[in-house]
Amino acid sequence: MRNNRIGFAVCGSFCTHKAALAALKELCNEYETVIPIVSEICTVSDTRFGRASDLIRTMREFTGNEVISSVVAAEPIGPKQLLDALVIAPCTGNTLGKLANGITDTAVTMVAKAHLRNDRPVIIGVATNDGLSGSVQNIGKLLTRKNIYFVPFGQDDAVAKPCSLISDLTKLSDTLECAWKGKQIQPLLLR
Repeated sequence: MRNNRIGFAVCGSFCTHKAALAALKELCNEYETVIPIVSEICTVSDTRFGRASDLIRTMREFTGNEVISSVVAAEPIGPKQLLDALVIAPCTGNTLGKLANGITDTAVTMVAKAHLRNDRPVIIGVATNDGLSGSVQNIGKLLTRKNIYFVPFGQDDAVAKPCSLISDLTKLSDTLECAWKGKQIQPLLLR
């Protein structure tokens, strides 16, 4: 088991939480320390995809750590250098926009800002219905930023949702390996 400390942040793309939890479980099998983080919307939203309390409980059970869910709880991550890498999966269009434009008003964006100050990698697993419309410029901005890496992504339903993008979280571990070396995994775009 590897001793790197990984932060695993989940945003409100509720339909992808099942895949995110599978990726989290895989990371917990590989790394000694995984710190769970959620955007505030995840703590209060019961949806057709699951209950908020079940998400929080499962993340706590998988990691053995309390879930960080507020800006105040997230802020010390940077100054205390608590993480070696941060994964944000799923990363919504809303969070992409905030990260691209320096907005820090959620637990997830605060963790990212606090973590990036330590010159360490942030791995983004995008999941947004507006990836090829409203969020495309934010993806472009983040692709050029130091220490930002993307899990390979593509259109999840090109006919019914032509602007929607989703990452293949089965490639998260490989993306993280490349990020440790300062490289973006390739190919980035899935067919």
